[in-house]
Amino acid sequence: MAKKNSGKLRVTLVRSINSTIGKHRETVRGLGLRRMHHTVELEDTPAIRGMIRKVDYLVQVEEA
Repeated sequence: MAKKNSGKLRVTLVRSINSTIGKHRETVRGLGLRRMHHTVELEDTPAIRGMIRKVDYLVQVEEA
């Protein structure tokens, strides 16, 4: 049986999305991040983890 991720993640945009790949910009927007140093709390799901992994060079992630 798979372990259920019931926690939250705190995601912060720490690098600018200027001059990044278009799909990465869309992914950052999909995470709900709007500007530099903006922080959002998201559910810890496999889909969110995949989005974070795609743009890991732009964001900082903490367990909430």
